[in-house]
Amino acid sequence: MHPMTMTEKILAKAAGRDSVSPGDNVWVNVDVLMTHDVCGPGTIGIFKKHFGGVEAKVWDREKVVIIPDHYIFTKDAMANRNVDVLRDFAKEQNLPYFYDVGTNRYKGVCHIALPEEGHTRPGEVLLGTDSHTCTAGAFGEFATGVGNTDAGFTMGTGKTWLKVPPTMRFVFHGKMPPYLMAKDLILAVIGDIGCDGATYRAMEFDGDGVYALNIEERMTLCNMVIEAGGKNGVIYPDQLTLDYVNKRNAGNRPYTVFKSDSDAKFIFEKVYDVSKLEPVIAKPHSPDNKAFVSQVRGTHLDRAYIGSCTGGKITDFIAAANILKGKSVRIDTFVVPATTEVASALKTETIGGVSLENIFLNAGAKIGEASCAACLGGPSDTFGRLNTPISCISTTNRNFPGRMGHKEAKVFLASPMTVAASALKGEITDPRDLLV
Repeated sequence: MHPMTMTEKILAKAAGRDSVSPGDNVWVNVDVLMTHDVCGPGTIGIFKKHFGGVEAKVWDREKVVIIPDHYIFTKDAMANRNVDVLRDFAKEQNLPYFYDVGTNRYKGVCHIALPEEGHTRPGEVLLGTDSHTCTAGAFGEFATGVGNTDAGFTMGTGKTWLKVPPTMRFVFHGKMPPYLMAKDLILAVIGDIGCDGATYRAMEFDGDGVYALNIEERMTLCNMVIEAGGKNGVIYPDQLTLDYVNKRNAGNRPYTVFKSDSDAKFIFEKVYDVSKLEPVIAKPHSPDNKAFVSQVRGTHLDRAYIGSCTGGKITDFIAAANILKGKSVRIDTFVVPATTEVASALKTETIGGVSLENIFLNAGAKIGEASCAACLGGPSDTFGRLNTPISCISTTNRNFPGRMGHKEAKVFLASPMTVAASALKGEITDPRDLLV
C-alpha cells in the first residue's frame, strides 16, 4: 500500500479497498445522508421517482437525518409547504432523526445540529444537500455537499460515486493572539488561494495552532473550505474531538480514526504563523476579496449580523459578548444562535455574572430564533434579512450579491469579534482597538 492522506484513507475504507489515489473514481458506502427544507423536497421527489414511488423505502432509516432550518420562521406559503413535505416523508418512512420545527426536537442550523445530536463521527462519509456540509470534516470524517440527484440516489442505495480528491495541506503554527479567531484564519487562506484555489480538492488543516482551537473553531475552518472550491475540509481527531463525539454519538456506533501518513503526498502546502496574523475581512462581493481590517477601518456600516453555521456557535457569542459587555451598539445588530442548544446556552453562559443573552439585549441587539435566518436571504419576512441596499458586516460565510437579501446590499465577512467591535462604532473597527 502506498502512503495516503486522511481523506484517501477514509474513502478507501468506504469503497472497501486497501488504497485509493487522487483521481480514482470509486463507489463508496455512505454513513449519513442529511437534507433540509430547501433541498429535501427535490431529493425526496427524485428518490421516489427512481425507487418505487409510494412503495419506495430509504436504504437505512437510521442513516437519514432531516433538519428543517433555512426558510422556517416565515409566513411564506411555499416555504411552509417544503417543511410539510419533509414532515410527511419522515412519518411515512418512520425516520427517527427528523428534527421538526415547532416541536421540542427542533434543532436549528443543520451543520451545527449534526454534531450536537451525534451524527458526526471520525472515519465516516457524510453527505448533505448543502455545500457547508463540509463543516463536519472537523471531526475527522469525509463530509461534503451534494445535489438533489446524488442525494436521491444515495437515499435509495446508501452509495455514491465520486472521484478521490487530491489534498492541500494548511499548517497553522504559533499561539493565537486574543484578537484572532478561526474566521480570520480561514478568510486569510481563502484570500490567498482564491475562491477557486481548492476546486475539487481536500483541504487538510494541521499544526499546533489548529489543535489549540476548540471544536467549534475547528468547525469554522472546515465550514468555509467550500468558499475556496474545496471538496471537503478535514482535521485529524485528537482527544478533544473524541471526547465530544463519544459524549454524543447517536446509536453509539463504532468508528475508525484515520491519520495522514507522514510521507503522504500533498498537492500543495502552506504554513502560517498565527501569532503574526492580524484580523481579516472579506470585502463585497466575494469571500476571497481579502483585506486586513486595519486597511478598511472606518468604512461606514448600517447593520451588524452575528449568526449562521459559521458564526452562530457559543464560542462565537462569547467572543462577541466580551466586546459588547457594558456598551451599546450604534447600528442595528442581529444575533441569531445556530441551534436551540446554543440559544439555551445564551441564557446560562455568563460573563461577569451577566448572561450572554442579557449582554446582547443590554447592548441594544435583537436576538432571533435558532435558524439560518438571513444568511441565505430567505423570504422578505426573514429575521435580519437585508431588504434595502445597505452595508452589513456579518459573521456568515458568503457575501455574493443578494446572498443576505437585497442584491445591491454590501456584505463584509469578518469574525464575531470584528463584527461586535464594528457594531459599537457603526463602522468597520479593528477588535484590537477595543480589547484591553
